Amino acid sequence: MSGSRALIWIWALIGLTVVLSASNPTSLHASGGANRPVVIIDMGYTVDLGSSTLVRNAVEYAISHRAGAILMEMNSPGGYLDDMTSIISYLNQANQSGIPIYTYVLPGGLAASAASYIAMDSNVILMGPGSELGPSTPIVLGGSQLEQNHTEAAMLSLMESEAARWNRNSTAASYMVLYDASYTAQQAVQYHLADGTAENLSAAESYLGISGAPQVQFSEGYYEQFLSVISDPLVDGILMMLGLILIALDVLHPTIIMSAAGAVSLVMGLVGAELVGASAIGLVLIAVSAALLILELKTGHGLAFLAAVLVGVVGIYMLGQGMQVSPSPYGLDFYVAAAAISVGGAALAIYARSLSRYRRRPLTGRESLVGVVGIVTRELNPCGEVRIEGFIWRACSEEGRIRRGDEVLVTGYDGLQLKVRRAEQRNSGR
Repeated sequence: MSGSRALIWIWALIGLTVVLSASNPTSLHASGGANRPVVIIDMGYTVDLGSSTLVRNAVEYAISHRAGAILMEMNSPGGYLDDMTSIISYLNQANQSGIPIYTYVLPGGLAASAASYIAMDSNVILMGPGSELGPSTPIVLGGSQLEQNHTEAAMLSLMESEAARWNRNSTAASYMVLYDASYTAQQAVQYHLADGTAENLSAAESYLGISGAPQVQFSEGYYEQFLSVISDPLVDGILMMLGLILIALDVLHPTIIMSAAGAVSLVMGLVGAELVGASAIGLVLIAVSAALLILELKTGHGLAFLAAVLVGVVGIYMLGQGMQVSPSPYGLDFYVAAAAISVGGAALAIYARSLSRYRRRPLTGRESLVGVVGIVTRELNPCGEVRIEGFIWRACSEEGRIRRGDEVLVTGYDGLQLKVRRAEQRNSGR
């Protein structure tokens, strides 16, 4: 997922409601009502929880309405293997119901990484001009070599079985997994990985014999896009860190808005982490970051705040450890985001340090009087009485004798007795 998409949606999460939880077909074009409809699925997204939910809903519609075919308009860079296998299982359900699956890789588009397995599971693959199929090498984030080997062997078996099922070139398909190979539209047809080419969608529909049939189009709605955002562990980590930072700043400089926004961000991040099964070590590091923020509230030096941000960045990185993906999400976007968070954290640490002197005094009791100026009503020699905000307190001077009528500053207390010293400005002649 691109960093810009994450930033666009990161605050839109607050406004989502349950009413958006259903994915509905966006349009129905009827030409010949007696014909069985063709379900068109927009697969121009990362393979994640959002797109797998989209395909599930589209397949359920196709089966319940006895669709004549499902056509996927493909342009995807790949994504998470768990969601890819879910999508394949949904497509297999459609096949078992007698509904053929077609994939058209859009002109200039991709059926790469996790998306290449989805395309290979189709009855027919058509390639648009400038499109590509593959590569397909899986990655276990932070996994051992043994875990990597096991995952690669499983995906190789899946790719070869899909190719054999539809009488495609299993050897060429295996190269996408083993050697990270990719094929242009012409190469894919030449090596018998794809079944043909089509200049545009209309040409693809004509090739497939579905022109003129009613079309029901499915694309990601707000709910699916919401799922896509929170199923990204990097975004989940950023949401949690943002929530913690906002809450910490609100303690230093109280505003109910920051507390509310911080709480929403924190909860959304935790929900997303639960959905994707985020790494425990990443969650632990973010918890350590929270502890450092609490320390910052105690010290007010800014250093603990900066340490919290840096530990949080590492925690964000570690949240995805162990996940099976293709390709790796740790590209340039992540490192740019990590650098931005670190720089922003340094600036916020300076800001937090500047706020420490504005911390609120306690509202009641002796603690609330520290730093307050009062008037001596009975000479302090060294003890006497002072009037503060209309109340008389027993007080003792830290600077020797102080005359009646002079201003004093409360510096502390001992039991029920205040400790005072002369204020910088004195009233005389009172």
